[in-house]
Amino acid sequence: MPAIEIRRPRTEDREELNQFFSKVIKHTFYKEGLEELLNDIENEIEYKNQYLKSDLDTNGVNRYFLIALDKKNALIIGTVEYGPASELITTCTDGAIKEMYEVGTVFVHPDYQGRGVGTLLLNVMFLTLLNKGIEEFCLDSGYANAQKIWKRKFGEPHYWLKDYWSDGADHMIWKKSLKDMPIIF
Repeated sequence: MPAIEIRRPRTEDREELNQFFSKVIKHTFYKEGLEELLNDIENEIEYKNQYLKSDLDTNGVNRYFLIALDKKNALIIGTVEYGPASELITTCTDGAIKEMYEVGTVFVHPDYQGRGVGTLLLNVMFLTLLNKGIEEFCLDSGYANAQKIWKRKFGEPHYWLKDYWSDGADHMIWKKSLKDMPIIF
Protein backbone atom coordinates (compact mmCIF):
# COMPACT_ATOMS: atom_id res chain seq x y z
CA MET A 1 0.00 0.00 0.00
CA PRO A 2 1.34 3.47 -0.81
CA ALA A 3 1.91 6.07 1.90
CA ILE A 4 -1.59 7.40 2.54
CA GLU A 5 -2.88 10.49 4.28
CA ILE A 6 -6.46 10.45 5.60
CA ARG A 7 -8.02 13.87 6.15
CA ARG A 8 -11.14 15.96 5.81
CA PRO A 9 -11.81 17.50 2.38
CA ARG A 10 -11.14 21.17 1.80
CA THR A 11 -12.89 23.58 -0.54
CA GLU A 12 -9.89 23.49 -2.86
CA ASP A 13 -10.35 19.69 -3.21
CA ARG A 14 -13.84 20.10 -4.70
CA GLU A 15 -12.88 19.95 -8.40
CA GLU A 16 -10.54 16.98 -7.93
CA LEU A 17 -13.25 15.19 -5.91
CA ASN A 18 -15.82 15.87 -8.63
CA GLN A 19 -13.45 14.27 -11.16
CA PHE A 20 -12.75 11.42 -8.73
CA PHE A 21 -16.49 10.69 -8.29
CA SER A 22 -16.96 10.71 -12.05
CA LYS A 23 -14.08 8.32 -12.65
CA VAL A 24 -15.05 5.86 -9.89
CA ILE A 25 -18.79 5.86 -10.67
CA LYS A 26 -18.24 5.36 -14.41
CA HIS A 27 -15.79 2.55 -13.64
CA THR A 28 -18.27 0.94 -11.23
CA PHE A 29 -21.10 1.05 -13.74
CA TYR A 30 -18.76 -0.44 -16.36
CA LYS A 31 -17.72 -3.29 -14.02
CA GLU A 32 -21.39 -3.95 -13.27
CA GLY A 33 -22.24 -4.07 -17.00
CA LEU A 34 -24.40 -0.94 -16.66
CA GLU A 35 -22.34 1.55 -18.68
CA GLU A 36 -25.28 2.26 -20.99
CA LEU A 37 -27.26 3.84 -18.11
CA LEU A 38 -25.88 7.31 -18.79
CA ASN A 39 -28.62 9.19 -16.93
CA ASP A 40 -28.15 7.00 -13.85
CA ILE A 41 -24.38 7.57 -13.99
CA GLU A 42 -24.82 11.35 -14.18
CA ASN A 43 -27.43 11.30 -11.39
CA GLU A 44 -25.11 9.29 -9.14
CA ILE A 45 -22.23 11.69 -9.79
CA GLU A 46 -24.46 14.68 -9.03
CA TYR A 47 -25.79 12.97 -5.89
CA LYS A 48 -22.25 12.50 -4.54
CA ASN A 49 -21.31 16.07 -5.44
CA GLN A 50 -24.34 17.30 -3.47
CA TYR A 51 -23.21 15.23 -0.46
CA LEU A 52 -19.76 16.81 -0.74
CA LYS A 53 -21.30 20.29 -1.00
CA SER A 54 -23.35 19.58 2.11
CA ASP A 55 -20.19 18.59 3.96
CA LEU A 56 -18.20 21.63 2.86
CA ASP A 57 -21.10 24.07 3.43
CA THR A 58 -21.70 22.83 7.00
CA ASN A 59 -18.14 21.92 7.97
CA GLY A 60 -19.13 18.28 8.32
CA VAL A 61 -22.34 18.76 10.30
CA ASN A 62 -24.83 17.48 7.67
CA ARG A 63 -22.45 15.10 5.89
CA TYR A 64 -18.96 14.17 7.03
CA PHE A 65 -16.35 13.06 4.50
CA LEU A 66 -12.89 11.65 4.86
CA ILE A 67 -10.57 11.39 1.89
CA ALA A 68 -7.48 9.27 1.28
CA LEU A 69 -4.55 10.74 -0.61
CA ASP A 70 -1.56 8.98 -2.10
CA LYS A 71 1.10 11.16 -0.49
CA LYS A 72 3.70 10.45 -3.18
CA ASN A 73 1.45 11.46 -6.08
CA ALA A 74 -0.71 13.99 -4.17
CA LEU A 75 -3.74 12.21 -5.65
CA ILE A 76 -7.14 11.57 -4.08
CA ILE A 77 -7.52 7.79 -4.09
CA GLY A 78 -10.50 7.19 -1.81
CA THR A 79 -13.50 8.58 0.02
CA VAL A 80 -15.94 7.62 2.74
CA GLU A 81 -18.70 9.66 4.38
CA TYR A 82 -21.49 9.44 6.87
CA GLY A 83 -24.73 11.29 7.30
CA PRO A 84 -28.42 10.69 7.83
CA ALA A 85 -29.83 7.51 6.33
CA SER A 86 -30.86 8.06 2.73
CA GLU A 87 -34.44 8.18 1.54
CA LEU A 88 -33.81 4.84 -0.20
CA ILE A 89 -32.78 3.18 3.07
CA THR A 90 -35.68 4.75 4.95
CA THR A 91 -38.18 3.63 2.31
CA CYS A 92 -36.77 0.11 1.89
CA THR A 93 -36.80 -0.53 5.65
CA ASP A 94 -40.25 1.02 6.19
CA GLY A 95 -38.57 3.61 8.38
CA ALA A 96 -37.10 1.04 10.78
CA ILE A 97 -33.61 2.56 10.64
CA LYS A 98 -34.37 6.10 9.50
CA GLU A 99 -32.71 7.54 12.63
CA MET A 100 -29.48 5.63 12.06
CA TYR A 101 -26.43 7.18 10.44
CA GLU A 102 -25.48 5.83 7.03
CA VAL A 103 -21.87 5.17 6.02
CA GLY A 104 -21.48 5.58 2.29
CA THR A 105 -19.50 6.90 -0.65
CA VAL A 106 -16.87 4.25 0.04
CA PHE A 107 -15.04 4.82 -3.21
CA VAL A 108 -11.52 3.78 -4.18
CA HIS A 109 -9.73 4.90 -7.34
CA PRO A 110 -9.70 1.98 -9.84
CA ASP A 111 -5.87 1.87 -9.85
CA TYR A 112 -5.82 1.42 -6.05
CA GLN A 113 -8.65 -1.09 -5.57
CA GLY A 114 -7.84 -4.30 -3.72
CA ARG A 115 -4.93 -2.70 -1.84
CA GLY A 116 -6.60 -1.97 1.52
CA VAL A 117 -7.50 1.69 0.93
CA GLY A 118 -11.23 1.15 1.46
CA THR A 119 -10.65 -0.86 4.62
CA LEU A 120 -8.35 1.83 5.97
CA LEU A 121 -10.96 4.50 5.28
CA LEU A 122 -13.69 2.43 6.93
CA ASN A 123 -11.60 1.83 10.04
CA VAL A 124 -10.81 5.54 10.39
CA MET A 125 -14.50 6.34 9.86
CA PHE A 126 -15.53 3.81 12.52
CA LEU A 127 -13.11 5.40 15.00
CA THR A 128 -14.50 8.82 14.05
CA LEU A 129 -18.07 7.64 14.69
CA LEU A 130 -17.13 6.15 18.05
CA ASN A 131 -15.34 9.37 18.99
CA LYS A 132 -18.58 11.25 18.23
CA GLY A 133 -20.60 8.86 20.39
CA ILE A 134 -22.22 7.08 17.43
CA GLU A 135 -22.34 3.34 18.04
CA GLU A 136 -24.54 2.12 15.16
CA PHE A 137 -24.59 2.69 11.44
CA CYS A 138 -26.21 1.36 8.29
CA LEU A 139 -24.80 0.83 4.82
CA ASP A 140 -26.45 -0.14 1.55
CA SER A 141 -25.49 -1.24 -1.93
CA GLY A 142 -27.12 -2.07 -5.21
CA TYR A 143 -23.85 -3.04 -6.91
CA ALA A 144 -23.20 -6.79 -7.08
CA ASN A 145 -19.42 -6.44 -6.81
CA ALA A 146 -19.66 -4.17 -3.75
CA GLN A 147 -22.25 -6.48 -2.17
CA LYS A 148 -19.69 -9.31 -2.23
CA ILE A 149 -17.22 -7.11 -0.34
CA TRP A 150 -19.82 -5.96 2.22
CA LYS A 151 -21.02 -9.52 2.81
CA ARG A 152 -17.42 -10.60 3.44
CA LYS A 153 -16.84 -7.71 5.86
CA PHE A 154 -20.25 -7.46 7.55
CA GLY A 155 -22.01 -10.78 6.96
CA GLU A 156 -25.46 -11.20 5.49
CA PRO A 157 -27.51 -8.02 5.04
CA HIS A 158 -30.41 -7.26 7.36
CA TYR A 159 -32.56 -6.27 4.37
CA TRP A 160 -32.23 -8.08 1.05
CA LEU A 161 -34.51 -6.66 -1.60
CA LYS A 162 -34.61 -9.22 -4.40
CA ASP A 163 -34.82 -7.85 -7.94
CA TYR A 164 -35.12 -4.31 -6.59
CA TRP A 165 -33.39 -2.63 -9.54
CA SER A 166 -34.28 -5.22 -12.17
CA ASP A 167 -34.43 -8.98 -12.58
CA GLY A 168 -31.39 -10.34 -10.72
CA ALA A 169 -30.30 -6.88 -9.49
CA ASP A 170 -30.85 -6.90 -5.74
CA HIS A 171 -30.41 -4.15 -3.18
CA MET A 172 -28.91 -4.91 0.24
CA ILE A 173 -28.88 -2.98 3.50
CA TRP A 174 -26.74 -3.72 6.55
CA LYS A 175 -27.07 -2.32 10.05
CA LYS A 176 -24.16 -2.72 12.41
CA SER A 177 -23.19 -1.91 15.95
CA LEU A 178 -19.62 -0.66 16.31
CA LYS A 179 -19.33 -1.84 19.90
CA ASP A 180 -19.83 -5.45 18.74
CA MET A 181 -17.51 -5.18 15.79
CA PRO A 182 -13.72 -5.37 15.81
CA ILE A 183 -11.67 -3.29 13.43
CA ILE A 184 -12.13 -4.92 10.02
CA PHE A 185 -9.49 -6.25 7.68
